[in-house]
Amino acid sequence: MTIRIEEIKEHMEVVGADGKHVGTVDCTKGDDKIVLTKSDPQSGGQHHLIPVQLVQSLDEDKIHLAKPARQVMLEWQAAA
Repeated sequence: MTIRIEEIKEHMEVVGADGKHVGTVDCTKGDDKIVLTKSDPQSGGQHHLIPVQLVQSLDEDKIHLAKPARQVMLEWQAAA
């Protein structure tokens, strides 16, 4: 399944492959990054970037990633 960046909307919940909460979408950056809100409890008060290629599927209000939440959080990038 190919995910188009236009399908990713503000305030969608992002969950890992294990179903655990990773964050909430703030916006997208370019055509390959998702920016997570800094107000989310998981964020530590700053924006984080995750690559769109981690997205496995989308439903109405949730983004499902191909890696477990803990792994995603270890690899995410802090936004400048």
